[in-house]
Amino acid sequence: DFEASFIRLLDKVTNGSRIEINQTGTTLYYQPGLLYGGSLEHDCSPSRGIGYYLESLLCLAPFMKHPLKIVLRGVTNDQVDPSVDVLKATALPLLKKFGIDGENLEIKINRRGMPPKGGGEILFSCPVRKVLQPVQFTDPGKIKRIRGTAYSVRVSPQMANRMVESARGILNKFLPDIYIYTDHMKGVSSGKSPGFGMCLTAETINGTILSAELASNPQGQGAPVLPEELGQNCAKLLLEEVYRGGCVDSTNQSLALLLMTLGQRDVSKVLLGPLSPYTIEFLRHLRSFFQIMFKIETKTAEEEHTGGEKVLMTCVGIGFCNLSKTIR
Repeated sequence: DFEASFIRLLDKVTNGSRIEINQTGTTLYYQPGLLYGGSLEHDCSPSRGIGYYLESLLCLAPFMKHPLKIVLRGVTNDQVDPSVDVLKATALPLLKKFGIDGENLEIKINRRGMPPKGGGEILFSCPVRKVLQPVQFTDPGKIKRIRGTAYSVRVSPQMANRMVESARGILNKFLPDIYIYTDHMKGVSSGKSPGFGMCLTAETINGTILSAELASNPQGQGAPVLPEELGQNCAKLLLEEVYRGGCVDSTNQSLALLLMTLGQRDVSKVLLGPLSPYTIEFLRHLRSFFQIMFKIETKTAEEEHTGGEKVLMTCVGIGFCNLSKTIR
């Protein structure tokens, strides 16, 4: 059902797509149309997070004919997909690096929704760009501050404070500049199911943002989670992400590579941490769709003096140009 909902979303943002699914639901014929954009609304399936839908919209939004402004409803934070908070904190700054910016670029969380019933609502808007600029993003720099959000919906507001305290207990040994907001939504804006969770981001002096997040088990599934444990585990996940390092965190590796591919006919370089399995598969797709190969150089921990092994990805963009952008 979530895949069907995703296809419906693609149908909404494009003009002239043809979609045929056979009766057993095993084959899909998809003929893409033109990316149209505009003001839209979509109800996502509650079996996956809004992040599942938002990730692909982030890839497509800059190339629409009209600036995209879409309201998505469903589960804002779950344990499977990147949450809306993390995409807001990491993907938007990444888009800005490629020249996609302006006051129209935003993700706004109107309501939070936890699984299984959802009930969250977000607004995503993105300006259109004719061309992307190439990036040279090879020095992540040192971590200067950690920010985060601990949210709780339909449970005691004290849960958020307990998560913050236990996370700070670990992170304070790492650096002093830590601020974790607590976000307790009430009434209509708290969705339909109880839950709590946390997302943390570490920012470096060069503007690299690394993120980690955790959410509690959905109501009626699995053992109940203690907020203290969740806070500690989330802090450890962030430290692991810092250890992996690179200039883009592991959730957004594929987005960065796609934007590099679609850039001008110029060299783009980006330093990544160890490639996630998803990114490796994504590189194969880039090769089959755009016939583009990345030059991949491994940097060992000794050369970089920090963390795990890094990978320097270099490519020449295909010079993609958004021709459907209307001239005003």
